[in-house]
Amino acid sequence: MPELPEVHALVTDLGTRLSGRTVDRLDMVSFAALKTFDPPVSALNGRVVRGVTRHGKFLDITVDDVHLIFHLARAGWIRWRDDPPAPTGKPGRTALAARLVLDDGSGFDITEAGTKKSLAVYLVRSPAEVQGIARLGPDPLAPEFTEEVFARILKSAGRSQIKGVLRNQSLIAGIGNAYSDEILHSARMSPFKPAAMSDDDASRLFMALQFTLAEAISRADGLAASDLKREKKSGLQVHGRTGEPCPVCGDMIRQVIYSDSTFQYCPTCQTGGKPLADRVLSRLLK
Repeated sequence: MPELPEVHALVTDLGTRLSGRTVDRLDMVSFAALKTFDPPVSALNGRVVRGVTRHGKFLDITVDDVHLIFHLARAGWIRWRDDPPAPTGKPGRTALAARLVLDDGSGFDITEAGTKKSLAVYLVRSPAEVQGIARLGPDPLAPEFTEEVFARILKSAGRSQIKGVLRNQSLIAGIGNAYSDEILHSARMSPFKPAAMSDDDASRLFMALQFTLAEAISRADGLAASDLKREKKSGLQVHGRTGEPCPVCGDMIRQVIYSDSTFQYCPTCQTGGKPLADRVLSRLLK
């Protein structure tokens, strides 16, 4: 799933390619992916791209006074085309969901792998019309996201597990499963630690959050969309690396599997050497 660093890089890449260009049309191949009906997709025809930005993990392309917004969800991605599009061909596990075509035939395809489809496309007059954007918490890259703001978020979350708090988009925008694993590993903190923690622990976690995101953004800076997935995977320390040695201490990286997600951690770095039980209601083994 693309998270804040990858979406940030996509904004830079697409902004360079799209700004000032004229849209010929938006083709919706997966009509289930389109979550709005007014304005219609034809409202983009002949209009000029004014800029590209993001809201958490949502990408926002401003086309004159209309916003084309999409959320890539778990398995969506963007594939840029310099040439006019070829026929879509037979559907596969990576299916074409939508296609933006510029007036010279170039543009990009929005694809989604797998059989579970959750990619979402919106065409709105204001980003606030998208419910997922309207309920977003503060952006961790914003100047106003200070250590004091972060501490208040943790305190208000109480006994909630810190892994879930970091992923909760209504509390902090843009962090998903992978980077919450990386942040907690950098902070040497258990995923199940309560959010209401000591000032020293909150400060350590804040610095780990800022460092992890800044480092990931630095690695992705200047990369094209086609290179971002590979870069993300290569830069991860623990996420997706079950069974491999921890790059910090050498212990074996473990995982916990939930019904709809899996996360990784290092017992030596994060849980005092004790593995977490690999079940939904995981607790430290006694």
